[in-house]
Amino acid sequence: MSYPPDPAAPEPGPVYPDPPYPGTPAPPYPGSAVPAPPYPGSAASPPPYPWSAASPPPYPGSAAPPPYPGSAASPPPYPGSAAPPPYPETPAPPSYPGGAPQYPGAGAAYPGAGAAYPGAGAAPSYPAAPPAHPGVTPTYPSGPQPTATAPPYLPPRTPPAAPAPAAPPEAPAPDDLDYRHAGSRIHVAAHQRGADATAIGQLAVQVPGFLVSLAVVASFAVGILGTAMGWLVILAWLASGALVFHRPTELAFARHVMKLRAPLAEERARLEPIWREVTARAGIEAHTYELMVENSTDLNAVAAAGHVVGVTTYALNEIPSSNLAAVLAHELGHHTGGHAWTGLLGHWYSLPGRIAWAFMRGIARIAIRVASVFSLAATGMVYLFIGIFVIGGFVAAWYITVPLVAAPYLLAYVGRQGELRADRQAADLGFAPHLAQVLYHFQAQEDAVKAQAAAQGRQLKEPGGLAKLLTTHPDNYTRLQALEPYLRLGR
Repeated sequence: MSYPPDPAAPEPGPVYPDPPYPGTPAPPYPGSAVPAPPYPGSAASPPPYPWSAASPPPYPGSAAPPPYPGSAASPPPYPGSAAPPPYPETPAPPSYPGGAPQYPGAGAAYPGAGAAYPGAGAAPSYPAAPPAHPGVTPTYPSGPQPTATAPPYLPPRTPPAAPAPAAPPEAPAPDDLDYRHAGSRIHVAAHQRGADATAIGQLAVQVPGFLVSLAVVASFAVGILGTAMGWLVILAWLASGALVFHRPTELAFARHVMKLRAPLAEERARLEPIWREVTARAGIEAHTYELMVENSTDLNAVAAAGHVVGVTTYALNEIPSSNLAAVLAHELGHHTGGHAWTGLLGHWYSLPGRIAWAFMRGIARIAIRVASVFSLAATGMVYLFIGIFVIGGFVAAWYITVPLVAAPYLLAYVGRQGELRADRQAADLGFAPHLAQVLYHFQAQEDAVKAQAAAQGRQLKEPGGLAKLLTTHPDNYTRLQALEPYLRLGR
């Protein structure tokens, strides 16, 4: 059923066909099989839109566009790294809102993009990678950023520092010794060891101490063990003095009591040739004595027991060979004169008496201290009792008590004479000038200590009259004066 036309409706115009959709072939004109003419100004097909399959125009000044993050192309490498760490996978870039991206050189990121990498506000700072194209800073695509763990920081590699040059080794002490024997012995002494007047004097001075020690040992042995066993203990103690000449016992005494050790291979290589020269001049078999070393920064040496000669590491490594030979010749003089073994033997046999004397002194101190707690009168009574005991000992057994009191002074005097005799032994072997150099060194050390004390406003306490009598070594000037005849003769 048809309706009449509406008089208010507009008059229908001409009907035109719809334009073709971009990218589809244009329909032919009505009544013609000829294809549609091309677009004005172009002889080819219309240009594709930005999202078509065709590639976008190339970037100005570049042969190829920079790869977007997440693409197959590799990002620029990190500085100092052999292989670049992979970027986290990201989805394909969405379309850029509002138009095409800015061209290189614009200096701004794409609209809507996130913070630029690297150098963004919240992102951690990494060493900046050089851009693949001049003037282009890579950025993340716009939109929400994926959560990913940043690649580990790789510190820049620096070449290892060159090792510091080693300090030059210290120069060894000069070997200025005149080796006269040239590998052969000059002479053989008739007596390899003995006892001179000094050694005999040491034994004589130790006799009172020995008698007191014998009385102490006999009292304890017989009083505790009975007569038979007590006498066996007394005889064993008397025979124990032979251990002074027992080399294993001497070495054990030197190691544990005197803190000496066997020389190292390098120390022995320096010490033995000098020792052979000294013993050859004296006509002594070198293997008669045992060489040992003491770890010390002092210039010193020692003759111990019957077969031990010890020298400090300072004397071994710091002084010339001629001075070291003089020191060793001095110690050899103590051995050949019998000073070493007589001193040790007297010390051993007087040890029980000295222990008993120290015990009595300790008891007396304790008694005086306890009495002082109660009253002054009690303290006076203790002093009176001690005085009566001492006076009674002097009166009843003066032949024991007087030598005991005088023994320390006599032993110190004998010790000083023994040092001068050992100096003469070294001088007789031709070491007088070298021994004098060692004594001058000792005196220079003493003068330096005094000067240092004076600079600090202190004054060193000089030993008094009785203290000087108890010194076992004469002063350096006395020893140098004793060497004067040998120095004038050029020996």
